[in-house]
Amino acid sequence: MSPVTPCFPARWKVSNPVLIAETFSSRIWKVALQDGRPGVVKALKPFDDVADELRGRHLLRWRRGEGLVKLYGVDGRRMLIEYAGERLLAAEIDTAGDTHATDIAAAVMRRLHAPSQLTPPTELQPLRERFKSLFNKAAADRKAGGASPYVEAARIAQRLLDTPHDPRPLHGDLHHDNILLSARGWLAIDPKGLIGDPCFDAANMFYNPLNRDDLRLAPERVAAMATTFSKTLGRDPRTILDHALAYGCLSAAWHHEDGNRQDEDSELAVSAVIRTVRLSF
Repeated sequence: MSPVTPCFPARWKVSNPVLIAETFSSRIWKVALQDGRPGVVKALKPFDDVADELRGRHLLRWRRGEGLVKLYGVDGRRMLIEYAGERLLAAEIDTAGDTHATDIAAAVMRRLHAPSQLTPPTELQPLRERFKSLFNKAAADRKAGGASPYVEAARIAQRLLDTPHDPRPLHGDLHHDNILLSARGWLAIDPKGLIGDPCFDAANMFYNPLNRDDLRLAPERVAAMATTFSKTLGRDPRTILDHALAYGCLSAAWHHEDGNRQDEDSELAVSAVIRTVRLSF
């Protein structure tokens, strides 16, 4: 942790900063707001994909605290946001069960996708652009002459993108470590800020928590999640699973680009289970 006391904009009127987390992409400070309530300053570092992280601020501003933490201020790569608490959704699995955690995620998703009278921000990333890495990997595999999970997933993704259903602003990275219990109830943090089919926001849930292969690789859990999210989103469970399969191979393609074979194989293993469950519906 850095011993240097940060200097934040005077207009934010925050005090008592405490560095509570640091990753390759950001530093997170817990601060006291002017009225004494806690807040958070997220300071992004100048890394290659910083624009991907910054885009989320547009969704935060547009959503105005509905299902998401509130955005209080922006200064360059720094954001002053609502404090979301310390209890992660992942902790609910141990205390109340995985089904309960999934129900909470579904409720948060419902709030995230609730209608708004405000015009969606134009800065959100179209979902088709998000799938670039999957399409590139599938093209390379086809050129090499071999069938692969990426080729199948790219076909599924292309079909889904060509037949969009009720496109709307999306969180883009919803999972058990991005949903926390705040003073206002369960809220999502760290949105990517996308726009597209709402089913995409259910996809990453199937691949989390990352350290729970007993859950991620369990066909019965995959089927139960698909059923829950199909009710939340008003869509066929098979469509939910198609989005989950496409997303998992997209995530694996990102890991492939990074040379991270372990995580690539991990994502592909979960997507294989999803593929099998999809055939049973």
